[in-house]
Amino acid sequence: MADSPGTGTAPDAGEQASGALDATAPLAPLIPLTASEGSGAYSRVPDGAPTEPASTDGAQVRLRDLWRAGRARRRALRAEVRRFTVRQRHRRLAWLGAGIGLVLLVAGTVGVAYSPLFALQHIEVVGTSQLPAETVAEALSGQLGTPLAAVDESAVKAALIAFPLVESYTHEASPPHDLVVRIVERTPVGYVTSAAGYTLVDAAGVALATTQDPPGGYPGLDVAGGLGSDAFAAAGQVMRALPDSLRTQVTAVSASSPNDVRLTLAGSEVVWGSAEQSAMKALALQQIMAGRPGASAYDVSSPSVVVVR
Repeated sequence: MADSPGTGTAPDAGEQASGALDATAPLAPLIPLTASEGSGAYSRVPDGAPTEPASTDGAQVRLRDLWRAGRARRRALRAEVRRFTVRQRHRRLAWLGAGIGLVLLVAGTVGVAYSPLFALQHIEVVGTSQLPAETVAEALSGQLGTPLAAVDESAVKAALIAFPLVESYTHEASPPHDLVVRIVERTPVGYVTSAAGYTLVDAAGVALATTQDPPGGYPGLDVAGGLGSDAFAAAGQVMRALPDSLRTQVTAVSASSPNDVRLTLAGSEVVWGSAEQSAMKALALQQIMAGRPGASAYDVSSPSVVVVR
């Protein structure tokens, strides 16, 4: 609280710090402000002038300016984003163009491959010696006119499986109009005698042909257990291991067990034993027959020690 006038005493420092006001002190007069037209600035209203409601034109101007500034800022931000991502967009467009080009290329290639432009017109059969190539090509003639990419695998297999001499085959397209079929024929190892006649078989026991007379150039097979036995498998393996110079001289093959394979070769008996080390046994037999021809028997069951009788 202030002292009475005329005492000359200063107000208490504590009262100044707390900012307390004397309720009896006179208050400064209030001066009303008014906004200038079109500027949004406030000016002092003269004393005694009538007061009117403040105009809203300045507020509307400020809102419009704020909206325009915000739109300009957003536009500038989008421009900056486009500027910084231009390489990424170009890269994305390049990948998109490459993908579309690849799809069009694949679609075009597939369309041409399955079109009449690549229709099958000629079948070439290679690798046959006992089987006439023309006969195989005729069996596959149902595929003529088919696009090379649409050749029916199952139909080709069904046509070739009808030939017992065909052991395996492959085929490949040779554009624009050829199909090459490669045949691996079965190798006959001899014939077995049955009520039906003489049946030529390969090393797997597959019957290749049956005739009423013994087929020339092949030995007779006398194997215990028949075509599905282990003895026959051993005899077939031995015949497959013989070089042509020896195989053509074999007139008979017998096997009472897988470990007792015997050959009749150029009038001599050859004790072969098992099918193991057949390559070494064949080489030893060639050498001993060249050194001591005309022997009644050769035992090569142990190729390191050949016995001649």
